[in-house]
Amino acid sequence: MTSHIVTSRRSVLGLMAGGAAGLTGGGAAAARVQEAITAETLACSESLFAVSYTDEERAQLVRTMEDWSARAEALRAHHRPNTLAPALSFDPRLPGRSYRTQANALGGVPGEAGRCPRAAADIAFAPVWQQAAWMARGELSSAELTEIYLDRIARYAGQLECFITITAERARREAAARDAERAAGRVRGPLHGIPYALKDIVDVAGLPATWGATPYRERVGEETAVAAARLEEAGAVLLGKTSVGALAYGDIWFDGVCRNPFNPNEGSSGSSAGSASATAAGLCSFSIGTETLGSIVSPSHRCGTAGLRPSFGRVARTGAMALCWSLDKIGPITRHVADTAYVLGVINGADAGDPASFDHGFDCDFSGDLAGLRLGYNPQWLEQGHELDRQALDAARSLGVEPVPFEIEELPYAALLIQLEAEAAAAFEELSLSGADAQLRWQDDEAWPNTFRRARFISGIDLVNADRLRRQVMSMMHERMDGLDAVIGPNFAGNMLLATNFTGHPQLVLRAGFHQQPTRTLSGEAAGDGGDLFDVPYATSLWAPLFEEGTLVRLGHAIESRLGAAARRPPGLD
Repeated sequence: MTSHIVTSRRSVLGLMAGGAAGLTGGGAAAARVQEAITAETLACSESLFAVSYTDEERAQLVRTMEDWSARAEALRAHHRPNTLAPALSFDPRLPGRSYRTQANALGGVPGEAGRCPRAAADIAFAPVWQQAAWMARGELSSAELTEIYLDRIARYAGQLECFITITAERARREAAARDAERAAGRVRGPLHGIPYALKDIVDVAGLPATWGATPYRERVGEETAVAAARLEEAGAVLLGKTSVGALAYGDIWFDGVCRNPFNPNEGSSGSSAGSASATAAGLCSFSIGTETLGSIVSPSHRCGTAGLRPSFGRVARTGAMALCWSLDKIGPITRHVADTAYVLGVINGADAGDPASFDHGFDCDFSGDLAGLRLGYNPQWLEQGHELDRQALDAARSLGVEPVPFEIEELPYAALLIQLEAEAAAAFEELSLSGADAQLRWQDDEAWPNTFRRARFISGIDLVNADRLRRQVMSMMHERMDGLDAVIGPNFAGNMLLATNFTGHPQLVLRAGFHQQPTRTLSGEAAGDGGDLFDVPYATSLWAPLFEEGTLVRLGHAIESRLGAAARRPPGLD
């Protein structure tokens, strides 16, 4: 059977708002008075969990509740920093399955770099691989490129609200050092001297790391995250920390709302909001985002960037804020698909500080032939999707790929959100118990404060069964992708974004073209009465079997080149 169609960001947010059983919990737990649990208390609470007990059963429960409640209180009182991961770690690799061994290598080049242009905007919006080629030929220096971006940040970052911290002097020092190394014959790799921006839930020692949230706005990183350290070792130049929806949800942060460069009247979606906005606006060569459930895909769709969500566990998350230990991923956001391979090649790999990470090589050969690749597609998704999704499939067909019908099973995918909400509420339990969640700017029904309170009513039994469902979805997705090189479709169609986040499969979102839209809310609905229409980007997605990001990038780059929409710039930002 064909699965239920989810066609928009609004549908995903709707699942987040209503996916877990229970009602809103209220008030600051620190001020609550612990009352004795009675049979009447139990009877009133049974409807929350869809159970029904007899009077005798309730009486028996009451006799054992005191010890149970004491254990829970002791657990709440025990300090657990955000860095403390659960003992059980998620692994997307299924027992008995084999995965292609890969060397850590990039092959071929995405295209001909040409000569370095004179106009600063032309340089700023160029792909990373071209900028690297110009530096290698001595036509561009890191110091020059860094100054171009710092000038653009000074002019445009304020109106887009896409940076929380700008590290201008640090960037200048790093750029000068990278130029000196190049002059001495030491080049660290393709990102040597390339300026980038970092989502503000990824720490750099000594720099603010606010998580976009009012309670943490004075927080400073004590150690540099592994991903940021790897970029530094590769010679990349840090321009600053980008805005993030508070605690990695949405585009509202403690001091603003990050904007879409193609229509600054609307938010850039979330939660890698600032990373996508800054990249699309030409304020950095590339950026780093994170995704738990759409936080790379959604802002890339709205801002028109290329976003690569890697296979779960491929990139160590040590030093990044934990929202959901079994779902969080770190990945690149770029203006052009090919650039994602250069960034992933640097940040790829395990670290002892992240028990869910592991080493798996990453290769991507741009000279490889695409003819004969087996590309899954779902006719119903495309029929109900956008014309630009269908054009993306046509572009793939023109490359000689073999289209293969694809569908996933009808399963209760929304129930998986029980796990996300429980882990997120555990990660930020102190906010709920202390009442500090009231300091967060976003307080709507679907926002974190209400979600964290509601998660108190998730039963342990339901949580375990949601994890069992996750195992079923993993087996199904591996089976349905067996024999395929990739799958193409609308970003939010057919529960693919939801399912593959939980199975750990990679997703690449790429700009397919432009369409006319009114100013939109976070969920994608028209804001107010709609008003004027704006020409804004539209993206489509590719998914692949575990660890086959190289295929995604090669195929995505070729499709992007055929569609010809990636080079278009936001109006008024030249």
